[in-house]
Amino acid sequence: MASGVVHLDPPPAVFRAMLEGWAVQQRTRFLKATTIQARIELVKRFAAYTNQYPWQWQAAEVEAFIDHLRSQSHPIVVSTARGYQNTLRLFMEYVTDSRYGWQRLCEDEFGQVPTQILHEWNSVAHVTEFEGDPRRRPLTYDEVQALFDAADGRVQEIRDRGRKGALAAMRDAALLKTVYAFGLRRREAWGLDLTDLRHNPKAVQYGRFGALFVRWGKSSRGSQPKRRTVLTVPEMDWIVPVLDQWLDEARPLFNPGKLPALWVTERCDRLSRRSVNEAFVDARDAAGLPAELDLHCLRHSYVTHLIEFDYPERFVQDQVGHEYASTTALYTGVGDEYRNRLLKRSLERQGKLWGAS
Repeated sequence: MASGVVHLDPPPAVFRAMLEGWAVQQRTRFLKATTIQARIELVKRFAAYTNQYPWQWQAAEVEAFIDHLRSQSHPIVVSTARGYQNTLRLFMEYVTDSRYGWQRLCEDEFGQVPTQILHEWNSVAHVTEFEGDPRRRPLTYDEVQALFDAADGRVQEIRDRGRKGALAAMRDAALLKTVYAFGLRRREAWGLDLTDLRHNPKAVQYGRFGALFVRWGKSSRGSQPKRRTVLTVPEMDWIVPVLDQWLDEARPLFNPGKLPALWVTERCDRLSRRSVNEAFVDARDAAGLPAELDLHCLRHSYVTHLIEFDYPERFVQDQVGHEYASTTALYTGVGDEYRNRLLKRSLERQGKLWGAS
């Protein structure tokens, strides 16, 4: 609040100043603008629901707000509720922190002070690591093949109908195969440039596709996108001719000029992130796969299949850029065949030990 300024309507002026100050605090931490804006909008939404200001809020208001969102025709899920509660908790921590002076100002102006309204008894407990839709899972080998067959089939189908879009369908098929072959997130695949294709001196047989340099990895706590190099593994070396064909035959037909992007559009622009999702949905629906499967399931499939190929967990963790091994474990959904293979090995080892004794 500006000193020496008398506001005709102090409550909304103080609330606006609180929001502006909180936004500055978050920008100082280099949080993303989209994250900050979403948090600000939620606080405004809560204020509109309660028809009160932060110095008037009580625990009952936030409890009624979450209960209201749960009773809608499309109720919020647990992870969304926790996100909302965390956002409101962070805002209240800001306005109740004595270093910012909001409690003193509110006491002088309104005779009330803001207090923390979220505590352990009205917040969602985080009791499990994974809270996503249990129907979302890694694809089986047959489902991956069906997805790729459907993506390739769309190319010929469009050509047979004499319609435009066959070239884009060819691009989408190569894109989906790349996402799976390197275990990429959507943003990581979207941000690939030609210069991100790397040689691996230990696998010269893969030529310019021995590795991918990922520059748009997932960031956290205001950090820049994390970078990593993903090596081409022998079980996925079928991606080499796919990318060869894309670069040498298909991509030049888009006339991209000096555009650095690996995935380009007919308008000589980088493919949008939304279009990456749509490429998966089109192939998934054409293959008749369950609607709950999404693009990220290919990344889960990559992790699972590398584990089933007997790669060490640490190698898999580095390939996909997970900070913690527990995150990689959540992505893994190995099949019965793999577990039976491990069981057989264990039994064989025990048999040898018994034979030796």
